[in-house]
Amino acid sequence: MNTDTASIDGFAPALLHWYDRHGRKDLPWQRERDAYRVWLSEVMLQQTQVRTVIPYFERFLAALPTLAELAAAPQDRVLALWSGLGYYSRARNLHRTAQICVAEHGGELPRALDALSALPGIGRSTAAAILAQTWNERHAILDGNVRRVLARWHGLRGWPGETATQRELWRLAEQHTPHERVADYTQAIMDLGATLCVRARPHCTRCPVATGCVALREGLTAELPARKPARAKPTRKTTMLIVRDAQRRVLLERRPSVGIWASLWSLPEIDTAAEAPRHLLERYAVRADGGAALAPFVHVFSHYTLEITPLLLEHAQPVARVADADDRAWYAPAELAGVGLPAPVRKLLDTLNDEDLLR
Repeated sequence: MNTDTASIDGFAPALLHWYDRHGRKDLPWQRERDAYRVWLSEVMLQQTQVRTVIPYFERFLAALPTLAELAAAPQDRVLALWSGLGYYSRARNLHRTAQICVAEHGGELPRALDALSALPGIGRSTAAAILAQTWNERHAILDGNVRRVLARWHGLRGWPGETATQRELWRLAEQHTPHERVADYTQAIMDLGATLCVRARPHCTRCPVATGCVALREGLTAELPARKPARAKPTRKTTMLIVRDAQRRVLLERRPSVGIWASLWSLPEIDTAAEAPRHLLERYAVRADGGAALAPFVHVFSHYTLEITPLLLEHAQPVARVADADDRAWYAPAELAGVGLPAPVRKLLDTLNDEDLLR
């Protein structure tokens, strides 16, 4: 790193001047800056771009406009509103935090940084963003966009996930955060990373702080910030059973409370199509016709790739009376919109229902 003090002192003023002219000021969560709206937006924006978040934010807020209503909502309702955004632990943590705030904080998000950052799914940077954006308190933030801006501007070569690099980035974030207009500054540096200082092909000629940027000066914008050391991503395979009865209701099963798609409703899964008849009988006491394999598809997670082969089984009928279970249920097509489903499962069922309408 080789950044002079004068450049550092001019970083925030230059960024704020750019923000006044070019920053985003009419995002849905900016129109009325209360803590609930800011918190909801910050959680949705974790690992997700603004243009994707906006319709989800507006739909979620229309359904659950207050923290108290979020806390009182069934988890299935919260997951259904979240369905399609991915990283579903964010939704479960959002719900749990709302319940904790009602039980322990008078129905409000706490104002102390330590107490706020200790809540499920929040953490230091999100807590700082909530306090800065809602109450203009001076707290440094360090989301993915900010890490990229600071790593490039200071020429910091370590991978941001490493402890030493992370510690240095926090030090720099604190150093740059001004004492006035903190809410505008935090939005400005996030906007800079999201719109100009992007990962691939950054728009350096339009950057308000380009003159002090080490990565630009030394030709390192493509290398910084350093990428996480690569590891081979494994591929897993599964067969999803689309089991439908005579009324076209589909059998869904709630996934375990931990792991991929935790607590969401999904299709039953088996290793191979040949297991389907026995699996349906033994687990669900159901028989179904056929077993038509539909077009396989791939869903990519952060740490592995899942190859999915859907198997359609029609005219399912119970062969014995079985006790009611909380982890399985039959849903009509019209009911699926209110169910928390993984995005690829929802897309698969929507496609199937669209095809049925054309028959």
